[in-house]
Amino acid sequence: MKEQKGEQNKLLTGGDSLMAYETEDQETQYCFPDINSSCVKEQQLSHGYITYLFVSLLSAWTVFLNLLVIISISHFKKLHTPTNMIILSLAINDLLVGLLMPIEAIRLSETCWYFGDTFCGLYLIFIALLLAASLGNLVLIAVDRYVAVCHPLLYPQKITITKTLMSICLIWACFSAYNTTLVINNGYFDTSHRTDVCYGRCLIMISFSWLVTDLLMSCIFPCTLIIMFYLRIFYVVHQQVKVINSLMKGGKCVTEGSVRRKSESKAALTLGIIVTGYMLCWIPYYICSLTGIPSTVINVLIWAVHSNSGLNPLVYALFYPWFKKTAKLILTLDILQPASSWINIFTEH
Repeated sequence: MKEQKGEQNKLLTGGDSLMAYETEDQETQYCFPDINSSCVKEQQLSHGYITYLFVSLLSAWTVFLNLLVIISISHFKKLHTPTNMIILSLAINDLLVGLLMPIEAIRLSETCWYFGDTFCGLYLIFIALLLAASLGNLVLIAVDRYVAVCHPLLYPQKITITKTLMSICLIWACFSAYNTTLVINNGYFDTSHRTDVCYGRCLIMISFSWLVTDLLMSCIFPCTLIIMFYLRIFYVVHQQVKVINSLMKGGKCVTEGSVRRKSESKAALTLGIIVTGYMLCWIPYYICSLTGIPSTVINVLIWAVHSNSGLNPLVYALFYPWFKKTAKLILTLDILQPASSWINIFTEH
């Protein structure tokens, strides 16, 4: 099915009074000309190649840095702690986001999707899982830091590596089931009922009831938990810092427990920066996606959320000395040496 576009006249002027008119006929192009419900193929923007170059560099940056985090925590035994297991899960999540960035660029930049409905549906499930699992990991980080700072004596018993790994697996499993249910129940794979989207777009139209459910499950509930935990953490940290400072000013000896609490507080603040950065990117995107904001704004916010995956390792590099040391050992291939996994990266060499 093809439609004739009207004649387009271009006025060209030059010299004294020289005028000429250029008339051209253009035909509407479709993504799939043989299918009546095909979407219209729009003209590719001139800056499309610049977008692909930017996304390629961002993808390589994100994958490289998060791979360093994954290798560091996996290889060095001294980093096998409950907190670092959550950081490892978040790094794997960010690595997958980085790998999917080129596909997301194609989906957002191109006007036609040529990879089929099945791959699109699976891709939408997977990208939604990664975004939701990121918030799930941030909730686990908030819980971990809450117990470490507010209940330090209970932390070794309550938060163990085994329990943390079970919690991480549960988060991934729950969000996998939830996002699969969301896509299927909105009729994406039932092509006979998909009359709301033309053929050749990778989109899903969510019903109002599911929109409200998703708002609660993927945004309001986890963000509320994170904010509540960190408000309590910051209050306790403030009180602990006041006590330690008063002891030091009074000339009293600062106990090992006080030093440990100060270290836990610093870790909480460092991870709090990661949590805050993600939420500052995630919440505006989620709100705007529900309020009918123009697609250009939505696309910018989507890339803001994705770019956050490449910023987290920079926070580790700035605030965690161990990450700088492990990155150097990895890049110089010193991790290939025998017993390198037992190197004490918390001491100076």
